[in-house]
Amino acid sequence: MKEDILKNAQILWDYHNLDFALEEADFILAMGSHDERVAIHAAQLVLDGYAPLLITSGGFGKVTKKIWNTSEGKHFANIAEKMGVPREKILVEEEATNTGDNVTKSKAILASHGINVEKGILVTKPYMCRRAYATAAKQWPEIEWLVSAPELSFGDYPNSEVPLDRMINLMVGDLQRIKIYAEKGFQIPQEIPTTVWRSYEALKKAGYDTFVIEN
Repeated sequence: MKEDILKNAQILWDYHNLDFALEEADFILAMGSHDERVAIHAAQLVLDGYAPLLITSGGFGKVTKKIWNTSEGKHFANIAEKMGVPREKILVEEEATNTGDNVTKSKAILASHGINVEKGILVTKPYMCRRAYATAAKQWPEIEWLVSAPELSFGDYPNSEVPLDRMINLMVGDLQRIKIYAEKGFQIPQEIPTTVWRSYEALKKAGYDTFVIEN
């Protein structure tokens, strides 16, 4: 892959990947995706005592609808259970099709169980941290949010299941959504430095526009 593509992709990666100091919370929300490492990381946080409850949220997204027969929520719950998280500590949400749904439908599930919460930990892919936080802060502002992701570098993240080309396409799409979804009121605004937007434009021009949406 060309050096300029990798350089611009690294810039987007660094922007997307927020670093929160973790604290104990009331629940962990594993945001469904194609990356099983998110489920593994969320389950490990529960096992490490960061929260007594795990919500695995997700129906079928733009990637998983093509590769899995089981919903993201159920798939992630199965992974957590195999790792040793007791089934009674897991709530499964299987209808969410986007980041906002992950938050609002998980909120509804907690309410239906009569569970009151004040602090949650979002667990997602490294390059989804900023958009996940911006969405949760807008869609459920009454509680405090922290964010965590598998500790992987830009170079170490891609693998056979999450190839580099797909990752770059997804990062480009998420960068666009950080801008336009704030304008639509779906997320709280996030400042996008000029250098980051230039990298987005360069990658889109280079053909990494699979998940770019028409305004």
